[in-house]
Amino acid sequence: MATPSVTELSLLKALWKEQPLSARELHARVEEALGWSFSSTRKTLERMLEKAMLVQRSVHGVLVYEANVDKVATLAAFAHDFGRRVMEIDSPLPVSMFTGSKLVDQQELAALEQMLHDWPADPKE
Repeated sequence: MATPSVTELSLLKALWKEQPLSARELHARVEEALGWSFSSTRKTLERMLEKAMLVQRSVHGVLVYEANVDKVATLAAFAHDFGRRVMEIDSPLPVSMFTGSKLVDQQELAALEQMLHDWPADPKE
């Protein structure tokens, strides 16, 4: 799986909250946060389709998008990267840092904790 960019993550988060969504609906949900045009949203969606991060289908003649990447696995990858690369932490991040998140429920939080705990060691070590 390709790691999503910050802007791709914004679109994925919108889809994880509610899917399927059309390009216009997705744009409406991220427009304020990203401050970009509808054409930028469309181009990003095209790139995400090429990377297989999304699936596209037609519903009542309207193209809609759904996330094709697992939310917990994607968040675990971001958290692991943040801990290692940004914070220089070699041990798993404490799941308590995600408490209060509007993006994950308790079951997902438990799965996230397990994924971070079981993350494979860096092959460079």
